[in-house]
Amino acid sequence: MPVTWELKPEDVARIRFAFSPLWELVASLRTLQDPARQALHLPWLTCVRPRLAGLDLAELLALVPPSGYLADFLTPPPDTPMPDFAAELERVRRTSPERALHEAREVRSADPAALGRFVADPAGGIQRVADALEAYWRTCLAEFWPRVHALLERDVLRRSRQLARGGARELFDGLDPAVTWTGGRLLVDRPWCNDDPALHGDGLVLVPSAFYWPSVAVMSAPYQSMLVYPVLGVGTLWEQGPPPAPGALAALIGRSRARILLALAEPATTTALAGRMALTPGAVSQHLTVLSGSGLTVGMRVGKQVVYRRTATGDALAAAPHA
Repeated sequence: MPVTWELKPEDVARIRFAFSPLWELVASLRTLQDPARQALHLPWLTCVRPRLAGLDLAELLALVPPSGYLADFLTPPPDTPMPDFAAELERVRRTSPERALHEAREVRSADPAALGRFVADPAGGIQRVADALEAYWRTCLAEFWPRVHALLERDVLRRSRQLARGGARELFDGLDPAVTWTGGRLLVDRPWCNDDPALHGDGLVLVPSAFYWPSVAVMSAPYQSMLVYPVLGVGTLWEQGPPPAPGALAALIGRSRARILLALAEPATTTALAGRMALTPGAVSQHLTVLSGSGLTVGMRVGKQVVYRRTATGDALAAAPHA
């Protein structure tokens, strides 16, 4: 049976997007335990596996089994569109021992001894697994986060345009085959989840994920209602950057500017472009100034950030055949 959520008008009006470094970190623990599930992440796995020897992840892995329910307190729904890891980790540290104990008892772990240590001392266990998360982040994911963030950012910008253009129907129709929108109900085909028939007037947070791909996940009361869905374009995550610019286009506007123009097939911020291209944000900003001055790109403010996209002229130039 799918999870069925009834969305009231106020819930639909409060749909928002966010990304979560903590969610990606916790989801990546499943990739470590079952690499065959996500062969596309093998470049990352190959890089980080030698670093795991110095980490004690036993209690953490006991709470995040390779499949099935994982303890929700490890992945609190983002309370801002772009939370930083330190803020999310602090929310984990503030989890009540009662809540953590209740959730730990719901986990079917392959390591009963490690899970038993947590259950015997949930207050201390919360701090131990938070420390393990922090060490794991620093050792295995922090350096890769700009790359993951850029992919998630592009997806959120794309989905936000869908929502603005076609409303909830167009958004949910393209989200994932496991998600069905009936006009008043959201059906999510997801095992291991309790069926909560209604949201609670607090809206719905939509969170794209690269490391949970290709699955969906849901959370609801006592947490903010959240739907995690597989990010588009995940197959490009570990590529070194956009394809080389055609010679004629590079000769016309310069190689770096040509690469930036091609990369803006999806809108992106200066920081995201810099991460993709191994350029400094300052260099990307200078190139964008020239491209914008030439009428090929335009910046638009989204919250505290400026997101750049191609203009119609930029689209035509990028799509033109180049010898």
